[in-house]
Amino acid sequence: MSQALETLWYTHSPVPTGLGIAVQSGRLAEAFAPYGTTIQSLRESSEREVREAHYDHHLPNSVRHGGNIPAIWAYSSGVPTHLLGLSWSDEVQLILTTVDSGVKTTRDLKNRRFGLPKWANVQIDFTRAQALRGLENALLLEGLSVADVELVDYPYGGTYSDERKHHVYGSEVSLDVGVIRKRNNELIGLLRGDIDAIFLKGAHAAQLANEFGLHVVVDTGSHPDPLIRCNNGTPRALTVDSHLFDNHFDACTRIVDVVLRTEQWAWANPEETRRYLARELNTSEYWVAAAYGEDAHRRLRTTLDRRSIDALQDFTDFLYRWDFIPRHFNVNDWVDFSVLEKVIGATSRLAV
Repeated sequence: MSQALETLWYTHSPVPTGLGIAVQSGRLAEAFAPYGTTIQSLRESSEREVREAHYDHHLPNSVRHGGNIPAIWAYSSGVPTHLLGLSWSDEVQLILTTVDSGVKTTRDLKNRRFGLPKWANVQIDFTRAQALRGLENALLLEGLSVADVELVDYPYGGTYSDERKHHVYGSEVSLDVGVIRKRNNELIGLLRGDIDAIFLKGAHAAQLANEFGLHVVVDTGSHPDPLIRCNNGTPRALTVDSHLFDNHFDACTRIVDVVLRTEQWAWANPEETRRYLARELNTSEYWVAAAYGEDAHRRLRTTLDRRSIDALQDFTDFLYRWDFIPRHFNVNDWVDFSVLEKVIGATSRLAV
């Protein structure tokens, strides 16, 4: 590396990512050990301002791999970052209702009440954005629009960084009803009959739907059109801040190399990969398979393919149209192919 990098800050959403497994397995730390670089977690910091960097990417010398909404918001807000890769692990994205609501199909949602989270003190309300995206895409398939549904806001105070456990929008899920009452107001509204439907995704969605006997109206995460499946987690963004990119380019290549090698290891080790993912999501291997498929290990693949870039542009357009981000931009201006190309080129030469 051209300059000494004392500390690398990393953060990854509690979802399937190559970076997450690289951290759990020790591969990321091992890759930087020869250079004396300390690896520090943003999400495990005792300082709320540091933890908040998971969402706004403000901390220098940091890498983030996870849901794309915070990354898009940060870039749109002027935070200088580089998009180095996109990983697409399809997951269940469920419109849920109770069995006695009378809502059986998506068309039945017309003129019904749909619960949406609304956080008051966050920079980017990704929970609301992903729920609205899931709803809009589901309605689109039936020729309906969000205007055909009555939206009901469920407010939350504080920030995402105030509590680091039992967050049902991530993967740290407890099925204790007291916790659910604290952390998912719209689910409680659904169970009480105050609203008719909600959106949940990932392992916690499958788990909660089963636990409470909910009816799945539609799973947009299984639709053949990638733009219908495109949401906060599809694709997931691998980004670094510009200070790291400009001053420690070799560190960026090392990060991407570790992520790609970890994914290759995962493809050949499905059972161990499922165990890693279960710990990452704080759930069982059963719910990993239910939410991400029996082939979840094969879905760990970071690229910059045209499908993922086009889907990210479509999603960026959605976020701007609904006023979740302050500035519209061309995703191609954010993408940087140089790191991935260097890593793949070096790997190809070694294979010869």
